[in-house]
Amino acid sequence: MVVTKEGTDMDAVAERNMAAMRTAYETLVSGDLEACVEMLTPDFVANLPGLPEPVRGREVWRMGAEAMLKGFPDLQIEVEHMTAAGDQVAVRARFRGTHNGEFNGVAATGRSVDFWSVEYYRFADGKVAEEWVAPDMGNLMNQITAQ
Repeated sequence: MVVTKEGTDMDAVAERNMAAMRTAYETLVSGDLEACVEMLTPDFVANLPGLPEPVRGREVWRMGAEAMLKGFPDLQIEVEHMTAAGDQVAVRARFRGTHNGEFNGVAATGRSVDFWSVEYYRFADGKVAEEWVAPDMGNLMNQITAQ
């Protein structure tokens, strides 16, 4: 058990943050984006592969989630591994769904997809303050564009 000077049990904080992440994934899959946005700090920061700078704000997150749910309305997320230390949570998640809507400029194909993502989150006051996500977009796009 790790206890800070203030007497906070860091293991308990880590457990709370992991529970919050599980709830966030369940809420995303349910399609309740308003509830998801409330799980983010007002000054939320997203660090995404391929972008030179982080993007900021809850609405940027919402746009990405809406695109994913539009493209894969039956999206399922399986947390394969999760670990936490203090205010940080790392996740390896598997995403599955059916490409029944436009996604990244690709019209619906009806194809099943299965891809993973490695994600890292920082919490502040019980909410997600920052994320680093690295979904296997190459694999996903290949699944919906391959002839």
